[in-house]
Amino acid sequence: MQTTDTSGQLEEALERVHATGPERLGRLTNHAPMVVEALAAHGQAGAVHRWLDLYHDKLEDFPDRLEPVTDANWPTALGDPRRAADWIDHFTRTLAERPWRDVLAEWWPRLLPGMYGGSTHPVIRTGHAVRALESGENAPRRTELAHALGYWAARHHPVSGITTLPGAPTAAASLDAVPAIAEGPTGFPARLAAVRRLPLWAGEVSDPDTARERLTELVRAATHRYATHGHGEETMLVHAATAPNAVLRTLGSLPRDLWAPSLQAAWTASAAVTAMYAPAEPVTYTPPARLTAEEVVERALAHGDEHVIKLTDTALDVGDEQALAAAQRAIEISAPLV
Repeated sequence: MQTTDTSGQLEEALERVHATGPERLGRLTNHAPMVVEALAAHGQAGAVHRWLDLYHDKLEDFPDRLEPVTDANWPTALGDPRRAADWIDHFTRTLAERPWRDVLAEWWPRLLPGMYGGSTHPVIRTGHAVRALESGENAPRRTELAHALGYWAARHHPVSGITTLPGAPTAAASLDAVPAIAEGPTGFPARLAAVRRLPLWAGEVSDPDTARERLTELVRAATHRYATHGHGEETMLVHAATAPNAVLRTLGSLPRDLWAPSLQAAWTASAAVTAMYAPAEPVTYTPPARLTAEEVVERALAHGDEHVIKLTDTALDVGDEQALAAAQRAIEISAPLV
């Protein structure tokens, strides 16, 4: 699926969003750029401004600048959320001077180890930006990539100290084997820090095409799993599917030698989110109706919640009945945007 809208409404929406910051309240992600791109990708560009009007109260002003990020000092600025504006400025300048795919290829291996910061939202935003650029390059879409990469650099947060457990042959079985963290920690950073054991899956993969196949399998498994496990945390478990899908939709814009490490980072992200928010028991879920993809998109838009729309976007990428059922489950158990 590509962002095929040519009405200019996506560009207008992105320009509105770029006057705002990547977060609010110092920790909650601005989902607007991801949602408007997803709507445009699925034939709903005419709804992006109406949705933005509803989301407006969740937007904050663009943050203050502290000190320019340069080619010399960027390592010291990496992972400093106070420097979000500085990082966005840096990528805006860089993308004005160089082709966007070259910039992405240079920075992807630098940022990939820290894709867990910002609750994985920066890499998800990057995946949406790349999809938009692949279907048509223009200034607002390049600027969106600058904001996405800048947010990622500011929230860069690696994970370490993970003990490897035996995995299973399939992504679905390996997700089933993920041990839940102990009760206690609250908030994404604290819960992420409590993840100490994860199964190893697809760790032997080095061939780029095999990496793409395994990543596709992971996205499908995580999306299907939401239908039966999403009640563990209806919002946060969305990211077990949307984060690896953001990586998957970016692969084609990256050098092939980056595909295998991208698979491993995506697996760690999906497995970690699974560990952090897994319910005590799964449920059996049968959707109340068999809907078409278009009908599911319309219901997600009417519901309005940003995570519901993003999971629906990923479900449509997967494209099968179980994925559409997962999107319907998200609509049922999530609070609507009001």
